[in-house]
Amino acid sequence: MSFENLGLCGPLLRAVQAAGYREATRIQVQAIPIVLSGRDLMGCAQTSTGKTAAYALPTLQRLSTGGARRGASGEGRQGARRNIRALILAPTRELAAQIAASVAAYGRYTGLRCAVVVGGVSQRPQVRDLQAGVDILVATPGRLLDLMQQ
Repeated sequence: MSFENLGLCGPLLRAVQAAGYREATRIQVQAIPIVLSGRDLMGCAQTSTGKTAAYALPTLQRLSTGGARRGASGEGRQGARRNIRALILAPTRELAAQIAASVAAYGRYTGLRCAVVVGGVSQRPQVRDLQAGVDILVATPGRLLDLMQQ
C-alpha cells in the first residue's frame, strides 16, 4: 500500500519520498490509521520493519495539523516558546538518537522541532534545546528523570 492511501498530509508524503520510501510496510499499514485517529496503540514487529515511521508519521501529522490538542505555549504567535507535546522514551541513547534522527527527517517539512536528551554526554546542549522549546522530545528515562528533578 502506498503512503498516499494512508491519509498522510503533503509535507509528510514529501519527507517519506525524500527518505526513499515507496510502499508502507505491514506495521505501518496497520498502525498509521489507528494513531491518526487518536487512539492508543501497542505494536510489535521485527527490526527494520519501519516501526518508528509507523508511530512517528501519524504523530507528526497530528501535531502539525492540529489533530492533537495544542498546549498553552502560544503556538501561532511568532517567537512563542514551544511546550513539549509528545514524548518518546527509548531504553538506550543509541536508540534515542536514531529515533530523533528519524523524527527530524520525517518532520523536516512540518516546522515541528525535535530534541533528544540522553545520559552519558553533557547535558548543557540538551538543556539549551529544551529552553528554546521543542514539540517532540526523545529521551532515555534516566536523563529525563534527572532533568525533571533539576
